[in-house]
Amino acid sequence: MKIGIVGCGAIGKTICRAFDQGIINAHLTALSDRDPVSAQELADSLVNIRPRVMDTSALIDAVDLVVECAAQSAVPDIVIPALEKGRDVMIMSIGALTDERLWRRIKSLASEHDCRVYLPSGAIVGLDGLKSASMAKMSSVMLITRKHPSGFQGAPYIEQHKIDLNALKKATIIFEGCAEDAVRAFPANVNVAATLSLAGIGTKNTRVRIIADPALSRNVHEIYVEGEFGKFETRVENVPSPDNPRTSYLAALSTIATLKKIVDEIQIGT
Repeated sequence: MKIGIVGCGAIGKTICRAFDQGIINAHLTALSDRDPVSAQELADSLVNIRPRVMDTSALIDAVDLVVECAAQSAVPDIVIPALEKGRDVMIMSIGALTDERLWRRIKSLASEHDCRVYLPSGAIVGLDGLKSASMAKMSSVMLITRKHPSGFQGAPYIEQHKIDLNALKKATIIFEGCAEDAVRAFPANVNVAATLSLAGIGTKNTRVRIIADPALSRNVHEIYVEGEFGKFETRVENVPSPDNPRTSYLAALSTIATLKKIVDEIQIGT
C-alpha cells in the first residue's frame, strides 16, 4: 500500500518517523505541506526511506491512502478530491466533520467510489466502549478536557472573549457547552470532542467542559458515558507532543496504530 501524508506538523512528523523505523508495513510514498521547505526538511531527516515532496493534487494521484494531518480548514480541499479519485483517506482534523454538510458529502463520496474513511481515536481512550454502547440507547456523554493555559493560546474562543491565559493562577473553567460549539471555539485543541460525537450521540448532545490549569504539565481528557449498558469513565493524562504543546503525543500514536491495523492481517478490538 502506498501512503501519502498531507501536513508535516507534529503528528505528520511522528508518523513519518514510525515509517522510517519500520513500524508500519507499508510504503510512505509522498509528503505535502503548505510550506514545501518544511516538507522537504522532514523528508531529508529520515534515514531509511525517501518519500517525495509534492503538491497535494500530485500526492493524491500517487498514493492509495491519503493521511490528512493539516488543519480543520484544509480538510475539504484534501479529502474531497481524494475521495473523488477513489482514494482511501484518514482524517486527523476530525473537528471539521462537525460540519454536517461536509460530513454528508464525505460519506456520499466514500459510498459512491467504494472508499474507506478512517478516523483514529486520537488523544482519548475508551472509544471502543463507546462504540459498543452506541448499539443500544445512550443517555449522556461528557468530555472534560484539562490543559495548561499555554495549550489554548491562539484559540478563537480565547481571542474573541479576550481571556488573559497568563493571568490564570488556578484551575479555571473557560468553556462549557456542546461538542459542536467546542470544536469551533477550540479547533486545535478538542478534536476528541468531535470523535466522541461521531461515535456516540452527536455533536449537539455531547457535552464538553474545558479547564485551563496552570498546575498541569500534561493534557487530561476525562470521559463519562451512561446508557442502557450501564456507565463507564475513562481518564488519560497525555504527554504533549515535543513538536507542539497543543497536540497530545497519544494522538500521533493513535494514527500510527490505525495505519498498522489497516495493513496488518490480525485485527484486535472493537
